[in-house]
Amino acid sequence: MNPQPPAPTCVRHPNRPTGLACTRCGRPSCAECLRPAAVGQHCVDCLRADQRDVAPVRTVSGAAAPRMSAPYVTYALIAINVVIYAITAAQAKSLMDNQRGSALFFDWVLFAPAVADGEWWRVLGSGFLHYGPIHLLLNMFALYVVGRDAELVLGRLRYLAVYLVSMLGGAAGVMLLSQNSLTAGASGAVYGLFGAITIILLRLRQNPNQMLIIIGINVFISLSLPGISLWGHLGGLAAGTVATLGILFLPGWLRVRTPQAARTVGWIAVALVAFAALALVAVGAITSTA
Repeated sequence: MNPQPPAPTCVRHPNRPTGLACTRCGRPSCAECLRPAAVGQHCVDCLRADQRDVAPVRTVSGAAAPRMSAPYVTYALIAINVVIYAITAAQAKSLMDNQRGSALFFDWVLFAPAVADGEWWRVLGSGFLHYGPIHLLLNMFALYVVGRDAELVLGRLRYLAVYLVSMLGGAAGVMLLSQNSLTAGASGAVYGLFGAITIILLRLRQNPNQMLIIIGINVFISLSLPGISLWGHLGGLAAGTVATLGILFLPGWLRVRTPQAARTVGWIAVALVAFAALALVAVGAITSTA
C-alpha cells in the first residue's frame, strides 16, 4: 500500500496544511490568505502586486485624487486667521476695535513706507490681520466656501502655494498703487482663489459664469464702498488666476506628457508668478521712498 503524499502547506503559514491554492499564481494558501476574485480566489501577495501596478488616480492638476479627506489646509488657514485676530483683540482689549492698541496689528499692517524701511514681514503678515469681526467673518466664510474645492483639485501644497502667491499679488498691488494706505486682510488671497476656481472650471470644461458674476459683484463693491482695498483685491485676483493657469494649462500648451514633468512645469509657473509679485513689491518699496 503506497503512502499518500503529505498535504501541501500554506506558503505564508508553513504549519497549516491546505487543499486550496491561488488561482493566479497557483501557490497553496490557507483560507486566511485568500480573497474572493472575479475568477476563483487570489492570495494576498498577488493582490498587493496588483495594487502596486495600478497608477494612482489624479486630478487635472496632477494631485492625488482625494479619498474623502478633509481640506485641512483651508481649515488651518482659517484657524490661523482667527487666532491672530484673537491676539490683536486681546492686546487692544476690544473685540470690535482690535486694530486700536494692538502692537501686533501695528507691526504687521501693510504700509509701503514701513516695507521700504526693511519691514518685509508686513507683506505676508498683513494678510492674516483683519479690521473687526465682520471683516474677519466675511473673509473666512469666503475662504471656507471656495478654498475647500480649490484644495481638493489642486492638492494641498499647490493650493497653499496659490494662496500665498495671491497674498503676495495683493500686497504688490497695494505697494504700487495705494502706497499711503494701511492695508490688512485675507481678501487678496481670497480673490486669488476666486480666480483659481474660475480656471479650474475652465479646465474641467464647466461653465464659469457663476464665478465670473461673483468676481464682478465683488469688484463692483470694492469700487463703490470706501475703505476697501481695490488694488489689493485686483492684485490677488491676477496673481491667483495666473498661477493656477500655469499649473493647469501650461503643461498642456508645452505638450508635457508625463505627470512628473507636468508637476515640475506647474511649480515653475507658480515660482515665476511669486517672483513677479515680489519684484512688484520691491518696485513699490523703491517708489515709496522716492
